Amino acid sequence: MTLTRLDHKDLAVLNLLEADARLSIRKIGALTKIRPSTVHQRIKRMIKEGVIKKFTVKLDPEKFGQNLTVFMLVAGSLNKYLDDKFMKSKNILEIHGITGEYDLLIKLRFKDMKQFNKFIIEFREKYSRSISKTITMVGTVQLKE
Repeated sequence: MTLTRLDHKDLAVLNLLEADARLSIRKIGALTKIRPSTVHQRIKRMIKEGVIKKFTVKLDPEKFGQNLTVFMLVAGSLNKYLDDKFMKSKNILEIHGITGEYDLLIKLRFKDMKQFNKFIIEFREKYSRSISKTITMVGTVQLKE
C-alpha cells in the first residue's frame, strides 16, 4: 500500500469538498486561488488514488423519521458471526471492529423504540449462538458528528 502525499493545495480542495461536495471546480479554484484545470486534475488524481472514495449527500435522519440512535457493543465467537443480510440492514449506519472486551461497535438508527425492540429481539434470536454478550446504549443528544 502506498501512502498518498497530499500537499496544502490538495488539503484546501478537500476541505472545500468536505464542506460542500456540490461546489463547482471553478468556485473551488477561485476560493483556493488554484487554476480550475489544476483543481480538476487534483480531484481526478485523488479519486484514482482512493483519497476521495465517493461524493454523497448527508441527510437529516429526523426528517426521515429516524429519531432514535442506538450504539451496540457486541462480543462473539472468533468466526464471522454476522451475515451479509445483517450488514445490509437499513438500520445499521456503521460497524467498527474495536479493541477491548467487545469485538464490534455498531451504530444504528430507528424510527422509535418499538422498531428498535423488534430489531434487537430478531438479532438475539438469530445470532445468540455466536454472541456471548451485548450492551446497547440509546443516544440522547448528538453533540458532534
